[in-house]
Amino acid sequence: MSPSHPASEQPRVLAVIPARYASTRFPGKPLVDIEGKPMIQHVWERVRGVPAIERVLVATDNERIAQAARSFGAEVAMTSPAHPSGTDRMWEVAQTLPEFEWVLNVQGDEPFINPAHLQAALEGIQRFVGADIITLVTPIHTVGDWQEPNLVKAVLTAHGQALYFSRAPVPYHRDRPVGISELPPQGAYRHIGLYLYRRTALERFTQLPPSPLEQLEKLEQLRALEAGLMIYAAVVPEAPVGVDTPADLIRIRESLG
Repeated sequence: MSPSHPASEQPRVLAVIPARYASTRFPGKPLVDIEGKPMIQHVWERVRGVPAIERVLVATDNERIAQAARSFGAEVAMTSPAHPSGTDRMWEVAQTLPEFEWVLNVQGDEPFINPAHLQAALEGIQRFVGADIITLVTPIHTVGDWQEPNLVKAVLTAHGQALYFSRAPVPYHRDRPVGISELPPQGAYRHIGLYLYRRTALERFTQLPPSPLEQLEKLEQLRALEAGLMIYAAVVPEAPVGVDTPADLIRIRESLG
């Protein structure tokens, strides 16, 4: 565990946007058009809008994505095509930039990520003393969302430390089982897949093998918890609208008119 910086000292933050062309559910996703711009550009512009982030790179193994990113002014890092995850791709970039103490992983399929939410994660550097990883959650307001396995739930302490992440509806109120017409229990949070890593924690995480709980739930963050890394979460009002499938893109375009 490392101490946080004094309030007067601003740690150096690098943001990396991993982007790959090959996707089982949606090939070429970073380049799809949304209001006249490729999706990756929307993400990059929003990250660039946060003053505390010193440098922003698009990390990709695909030349089409690299060319598109350079065309709108992004800095690009070409990475190995062999990486099993975006986190590994991010660490390849971070290894070449040791001056950055914190590395922010922003997924390239969330074109409407709120810069204020990125700022909330960055403020966690001062707020969560000793955090290895900082992430985001938002309250769950409906039983349907609470019971939806595609929405990952987070269980937190009163001070924001993450105890567990699950696809199951947790925490469970034993004395008052939730019916479909009721509200989810207090303290039910949806996890938002954005991660701010202390550099040393990112290095350690990428060297760890997949853990038993990670393999059960198919949630990478459980590897960090099982290894004893401290994850803290800032609470934000809502989750960003992501694009996982072509159907998601159609809904977004329709909502934009």
